[in-house]
Amino acid sequence: MVNSPADRHRRVRRILRWVLLANVAVIAAKLIVGLRSGSIAVLGDAAHSGVDAINNVVGLVAMRLAAAPPDAEHPYGHGKFETLAALAVAAFLSVTCFELVQSAFERLISGGAPPDLEPAMMIVLLAALIVNGAVALGEARASRTLSSEILAADARHTASDVLVTAGVLIGLGITDRTGWAAADAWLALAVALVVARSGYQIFRETIPVLVDERAVDPREIEGVASAVLGVRAVTGVRSRGKSVGRFAELTIRVAPEETVVSAHEIADEVERRVAAQIGFADVTVHVEPHGQSGVASTTQRQ
Repeated sequence: MVNSPADRHRRVRRILRWVLLANVAVIAAKLIVGLRSGSIAVLGDAAHSGVDAINNVVGLVAMRLAAAPPDAEHPYGHGKFETLAALAVAAFLSVTCFELVQSAFERLISGGAPPDLEPAMMIVLLAALIVNGAVALGEARASRTLSSEILAADARHTASDVLVTAGVLIGLGITDRTGWAAADAWLALAVALVVARSGYQIFRETIPVLVDERAVDPREIEGVASAVLGVRAVTGVRSRGKSVGRFAELTIRVAPEETVVSAHEIADEVERRVAAQIGFADVTVHVEPHGQSGVASTTQRQ
């Protein structure tokens, strides 16, 4: 059971540290097999696992930075450090994809002997696949328990690593039986596609957060706010951020005869319900008298 945000952060970081150790072992195994056999598909798989390890390190750093409370320089908190870190991982994936494609085409053009794989090397790759499979399942389970976006994203990335390794094993088996040297190059291109897809998914998830895309349908916020006694109308609804660390702003209109104290109480209740029922780290409510343009008050809940 997670008792506090600090406890949650500690548990996520602890899981990421263990996953990082597992990834380092997998990378070493794949690099040894790739270098000894001369398979660019295996080396590409090792590079993909390397990005997974970098993702773990980035996650550890991002969790520490993002957990810092708001301050004078960052009044909305530090949550976007996590988003920027994920974007950096996507950029690195793009470079890895380019290098894989380049190596594959060079092999297709120049030809060359098929990879020289020994049975022991296949066993090493199979062991790496099993380790990654266990890591992906464990992270996915922990991400649900801790409601962690970092663990969920890393679990998806590790799962793609499992698929890549499985594809490499199948392809190398074909090469070993048929002697078709080009199979390794075509397999490297397939690995590049998986890497590119992983990078695209990260870009697709991070860019909306960085450009402050709407986080929640305004009608959902309006529905919660309108249910509060004393609210005559709801306008100017805005929201941004990701699931952890979202912000909302809205204007409510109350009866002109409401006192400032009463208007604040209504606004406080709106803030509480919107934050609790929809899930926001911070809700700002602006109050105006219904049917007039004057401003009664502005309140903020943190």
